[in-house]
Amino acid sequence: MVDKLVNSEANARRIQMVENCFGTSGQPLFLPGRVLVGEGVLTKMCRKRPKARQFFLFNDILVYGNIVIGKKKYNKQHLIPLEEVQLQALEDSGQYRNGWLIRTATKSFAVYAATQTEKQEWMAHINKCIEDLLRKSGKKPVETHAAVWVPDSEATICMHCKKTQFTMLIRRHHCRNCGAVVCGPCSSKKFILPGQSNKPLRVCLDCYDNLTSLKRDGNKSQIGNNNKPANSPESSGEDDSGDEEETVKESDTHDEGFKSHCPPTVVCV
Repeated sequence: MVDKLVNSEANARRIQMVENCFGTSGQPLFLPGRVLVGEGVLTKMCRKRPKARQFFLFNDILVYGNIVIGKKKYNKQHLIPLEEVQLQALEDSGQYRNGWLIRTATKSFAVYAATQTEKQEWMAHINKCIEDLLRKSGKKPVETHAAVWVPDSEATICMHCKKTQFTMLIRRHHCRNCGAVVCGPCSSKKFILPGQSNKPLRVCLDCYDNLTSLKRDGNKSQIGNNNKPANSPESSGEDDSGDEEETVKESDTHDEGFKSHCPPTVVCV
């Protein structure tokens, strides 16, 4: 099992290598009991367009970052506690194939693998880590997840009023509760969404009315848990909207697949 790698020198070296790849832009990753299970390059659906990201799966967290130098150096490190993660497989649609959603209370997004086999490996390893964590901690899975943002390219007009045409001057906004792309007037309201922020966040007029009604009725179970159809391309939110261009070529995006760091005697799935 993965537990056999906990105190191994090989595991410690691998984690140190990941830390070194992020340099000063990342935070320390070595902790007692933490194991690097595997790694690989996935295409992450960002707000502007799909982008290659390097993902590292540990037995307790999922880490990813921008590829800046030939899959050897990374920046803009993101850490996601696996106890908060829920996966949802996506159906293939056009150019978007072998994808799944990574949902958490604060952020949700879609990723795509190069092959069906790679997708199955990633999902199986992640789900196994989540299962082990929840069993050891006695915690229950998180039921409330942030909405997945619709990519900018999927909306040329406001998804609320169906009238406003987006231009260089009329910019797109995203409802933080449902993920829809809306114009300024249709997202002029704000509401506190538990799990995402303790400050009011931009929401569309429909969600504002629904959330206000739920709050008035004393029912908050649906706040921040608006799941969109699982067969459409999804976006990650605004954290990647200003990412610099990666130097990795598109043709190099998926040449490695999921690379497991478990030796043959260790069963990770």
